[in-house]
Amino acid sequence: MSSGPNPISSRRVAVIGAGAAGLATARELRRESHSVVVFEREKQIGGLWVYTPRVEPDPLSLDPTRTIVHSSLYDSLRTNLPRECMGFSDFPFVPRPDDESRDPRRYPRHREVLAYLEDFASEFNLVEMVRFETEVVRVEPEDQKWRVKSRNSDGISGDEIFDAVVVCNGHYTEPRIARIPDSWPGKQIHSHNYRVPDPFKDEVVVVIGNFASGVDISRDIAAVAKEVHIASKTTASDTYEKLPRLDNLWLHSVIESTYEDGSVVFQNGKVVHADTIVHCTGYKYSFPFLDTNGYVNIDDNCVGPLYKHVFPPALAPGLSFIGLPWIVLQFFMFEIQSKWVASVLSGRVTLPTQDKMMEDVVAFYAKLEAMGIPKRYTHRLGESQVEYFNWIAEQCGCLPVEHWRIQEYYLGLRLCTQSDTFRDQWDDDHLIAEAYEDFAKLKQNRGS
Repeated sequence: MSSGPNPISSRRVAVIGAGAAGLATARELRRESHSVVVFEREKQIGGLWVYTPRVEPDPLSLDPTRTIVHSSLYDSLRTNLPRECMGFSDFPFVPRPDDESRDPRRYPRHREVLAYLEDFASEFNLVEMVRFETEVVRVEPEDQKWRVKSRNSDGISGDEIFDAVVVCNGHYTEPRIARIPDSWPGKQIHSHNYRVPDPFKDEVVVVIGNFASGVDISRDIAAVAKEVHIASKTTASDTYEKLPRLDNLWLHSVIESTYEDGSVVFQNGKVVHADTIVHCTGYKYSFPFLDTNGYVNIDDNCVGPLYKHVFPPALAPGLSFIGLPWIVLQFFMFEIQSKWVASVLSGRVTLPTQDKMMEDVVAFYAKLEAMGIPKRYTHRLGESQVEYFNWIAEQCGCLPVEHWRIQEYYLGLRLCTQSDTFRDQWDDDHLIAEAYEDFAKLKQNRGS
């Protein structure tokens, strides 16, 4: 792919979702002179970062007829990455000492992230592009364009034609659930519906999962519960470890079996009689509004076929996805992917042919299979994110990811090994200094 000789063109583009991904996308599309409409089903911007105490009536979120609550935030959540590396490259996520309502900590509460996104939207006049309380109910190709049907909170339906659609609806709404037999009599809940620990007071609780939400929620609940037992698939089969700082928190290997008397047996042989199982087991991709005649599908949580996790070859560039990869610097990824999409749509950058893109997709899937990586981990980037980001940056003439940003990200993964202390104790002041040097240069360049 290279910069194309085509004249710059302006397209009418629909963006689905006004969370961090949708806001970043809307900005980059408008920078490339596209006409943008952002569809947002809620009353405000922020997506994932909008907290609500409301939860779904089905605590496992399995009932297809349930009332869906789109927030997955718990009240105590603080970021698991330092704020410097979370922000967009040209709009640093720095403390606002002039505003007492803001959280100045390096790992702030979720409300601070929402405030940052609101600042971002205000700075770049993004809200004027958003249609609030408007849900997209169907997206389908039509004569080289895209038909988008929507419905607002007043029940009024919309039916419009766009040149392109960018899907930014997130992937933290449809939970993945561990298999627990129906015969087990206790309560079960997915972390999607967890808000506060109070309902677990004096209970024996099993938490399935020991990454991000599992780490946080297990400790949150342990403050009020009788006992909390974490089942982790990343530990050895004989793992049985009392975790530090709390007298009632244990780490186990995976659950081996459950029984009708309420007992839960771990692979290490330990048995507990639990009141509740909390599933901190992640989420599934879901695009219930999207109809591509079967071309784009989800198989074991792999969305495909997609060129570089963004473009379906046969439907590119009219359809694209922002934000599918995980274990990444999310906001930076949203920004770099959306720069690519916007520049392709304007004709400033060209994609390979459909056949070449499909060859790349097939080769990528074959590589994962040869490495023994399950299909459900197709979009997990992890250590390969630097190569991925820099490849996209090269295509659209952007700067590569900063050294300090990626190093801060990797140090942020201490949540698994230093989960009780990593947010308030760190030893990477040199990276903070590098970040703020870049921020100062950015401010200086803006002023010149």
